[in-house]
Amino acid sequence: MPKPIYVLSGPNLNLLGTREPEIYGHQTLEDVRKLCEARATSLGREIVFRQSNHEGVLIDWIQEARTEGSAIVINPAGYGHTSIAILDALKAADVPVVECHLSNPAARETFRHQTYVSLAATGVVSGFGAASYVLAVEAAAGLTA
Repeated sequence: MPKPIYVLSGPNLNLLGTREPEIYGHQTLEDVRKLCEARATSLGREIVFRQSNHEGVLIDWIQEARTEGSAIVINPAGYGHTSIAILDALKAADVPVVECHLSNPAARETFRHQTYVSLAATGVVSGFGAASYVLAVEAAAGLTA
């Protein structure tokens, strides 16, 4: 079996289901994990699913994925707009990167329209709620088939 796809989520995504459900939906991060695992299994793949509110922890996991993973799906949340360190880690990862967002950042506040992560991403999936993660896992699996 190929190496797992790392599915990483940034700050405040642990609050899914309760934080601004009109933007982010009512599904919890645990619901998202189950959806991603089911899709990965149907594709004959495995995932490593993690969330952190801490930038350095996310960077550690990105670096881990360099050798232990086949691709990275990342929802950087607010760090996408601020973290050059995450960008640098993704550029050094040398595996496909799929950026993922529950909402459509381009349809929101101006400061959300661009992310540093996009500079390292093979592609971006956004605006489909929890299904964005599932589509991103599918894309990552396709990039590493």
